[in-house]
Amino acid sequence: MLNRSRRMFVPALVLASAALISVTSPAAPSAAALPQDLARALESYNAATMRNDTRTLAGLVTEDYVLVNSDTSVQDKSSYLADFLVPGFHLDPYQIEQPIYKVRGNAALTGGIFQLGWTQDGKHQSRRLRIAHFWVKQQGRWQIAYTQLTRVPE
Repeated sequence: MLNRSRRMFVPALVLASAALISVTSPAAPSAAALPQDLARALESYNAATMRNDTRTLAGLVTEDYVLVNSDTSVQDKSSYLADFLVPGFHLDPYQIEQPIYKVRGNAALTGGIFQLGWTQDGKHQSRRLRIAHFWVKQQGRWQIAYTQLTRVPE
């Protein structure tokens, strides 16, 4: 089980995966510019994140997945998935600003900035973060291999 201070960063982990649900700037790059299979994987990942669907998420992150949280802690796949099961955890709706989409063959980068809000243990928390996901295409499917969250100074 996560210690109390580390558990406060659980939503950052979860939103890492969901950060690209919506785009707020019409001039910003569009997820439609992504290959269709990557766009579908991203959509599935975001939906699973908002539902705390660890079964789907387990298939959408690599076995050697690494998450670097905004508090500089590092998690592996099993630790990351366990965070979705913390009782009382709930994410607030959010929108991505300044989205980033870069695809180079069987590798891709997606990211942006968002306001992370969540409720856990009856407490509401919020912080502004930049997120970056590194995707790889292996055996014909896209998976996230690495996510990094960085706090945006106020």
